[in-house]
Amino acid sequence: MIGGARFDVVAIHHAAETGYELAAADYERVRPSYPTRALAVLADALDLKAGQRVADLGAGTGKFTRLLALTGAKVVAVEPVPAMRERLTEILPQVHCVAGIAEATGLPDASVDAVVAAQAWHWFDGPAALTEIERVTGPAGRLGLVWNTLDATVPWVAAYSRIYSAWRTDEVPVHTDGAWRAAFEGRRGWKALNSAHVANPYVTDREGVLGQALTSSRISTLSDEAREEIRRELLAVLDRYPDTRGERIEIPYVTDIYWTAKR
Repeated sequence: MIGGARFDVVAIHHAAETGYELAAADYERVRPSYPTRALAVLADALDLKAGQRVADLGAGTGKFTRLLALTGAKVVAVEPVPAMRERLTEILPQVHCVAGIAEATGLPDASVDAVVAAQAWHWFDGPAALTEIERVTGPAGRLGLVWNTLDATVPWVAAYSRIYSAWRTDEVPVHTDGAWRAAFEGRRGWKALNSAHVANPYVTDREGVLGQALTSSRISTLSDEAREEIRRELLAVLDRYPDTRGERIEIPYVTDIYWTAKR
């Protein structure tokens, strides 16, 4: 129990808990960050600046937390996976990090002005998370959601994504199906969602491209034999397309930004 909030109300999804515990170090190494333009859009939308307080839910290793800190706002990172918290505190010792989940952060009532979830909201119980956000923010509370999304209109990305999807089970949520929006539909007390989309090309090597899939929560929990099979399938895709045969590969991400505020 932290700050009076119980963690047995809503548990972290078991795939996220196990997968990200196993892959924390690799996650930090191979996953892309976010463009400064995306940060600027969100900072303006949520009025993030010195004197403001913002909570980063599902902060992971702090990929977006470190950008939030650049706004001058006081940042608290909320992360349930111990290995992720350990990496975050090593990288960002100046940021206060707590063990909590989106549905039970352990933060005091009205203790932050805004809440952000980067690459995380689809893991949450949306209605329960909104109830918690309503509690921890003041009457002018704001909420921002961010995802890096692969541009599957690029042929090699489409082939790559099909392999990942073939190994994914329906129990593992994804943000691209839009199911996360249901929590906001008809939710009283919140304005309609706004959105912006910013190109975020990520240049890496072949191992970095492979790591995008192999560090996913689902695949990181598979057996060594299964992971090696996936690796072979992904390598075959990279060998098939001219854009991915070299060591320097550009992954075409788009950063999707959504925001809303209390009425």
